[in-house]
Amino acid sequence: MGEKLSGKIAIVTGAAQGIGAYYVRGLAAEGASVILTDINDCDGSVETLKAEVPDAEYMVHRCDVADEASVQGMVDSVIERFGKIDILVNNAAFFAGLSRQPFEEISVEEWDKVLGVNLKGVFLCCRAATPIMRRQNCGKIINIASDTMMKGTPRFAHYVSSKGGVVAFTRAIAKELGAYGICVNSVAPGLTTTDAMQSEPGYSEERFARTISTRALARVQTPDDLVGTVVFLASPESDFITGQCIVVNGGDNLY
Repeated sequence: MGEKLSGKIAIVTGAAQGIGAYYVRGLAAEGASVILTDINDCDGSVETLKAEVPDAEYMVHRCDVADEASVQGMVDSVIERFGKIDILVNNAAFFAGLSRQPFEEISVEEWDKVLGVNLKGVFLCCRAATPIMRRQNCGKIINIASDTMMKGTPRFAHYVSSKGGVVAFTRAIAKELGAYGICVNSVAPGLTTTDAMQSEPGYSEERFARTISTRALARVQTPDDLVGTVVFLASPESDFITGQCIVVNGGDNLY
């Protein structure tokens, strides 16, 4: 087990499956105690974590990131158990199951749901965790965005807007929190294959083939491609990096 994050307490939202579960294992492998939080059951993620990082210290807390009371309850539980928060990875997002459609046809209900989880959720988690980090005079916040906000991916306006908002929010609060030694950055993944995505009814390898053809590194992106960047931003190696968006997409659509 590595030591880059030894003694650190790390929260990962959206940890029940997919990329979030990989972030959990990556942080734990470097010595962090991890809190897996999700609106869904995290049993599968915990089983894999125990198999791959047997010595990992972890905690599970069910949380709806779009609900203020739920988020505050999660943070309170973490403080009760560990007494501090060093790392917050805002990964939870509403993506699976979203259909592509012209923006005029997106219902207000669906727009609110996407923005509620993907942007409001980041706001609520940051708002609940930063008072702890301020008292500590240190902390790392990593907000997961998407390269769709750079491309303006059509027929996906709610998702693209939410992730563009994540980048803007990251930059804004980085300025506010710098005086407290808190670094706030975002990571913008490209289209990444996950078990959850492959099980979707509309999953198609052709969709990935189109994306691969526009990449400088012409292959499928996997969750493992993102873990190193998140660990770096969580570690002391990135102590003078804040307000940035790191795009991890294999050089897709370089301009």
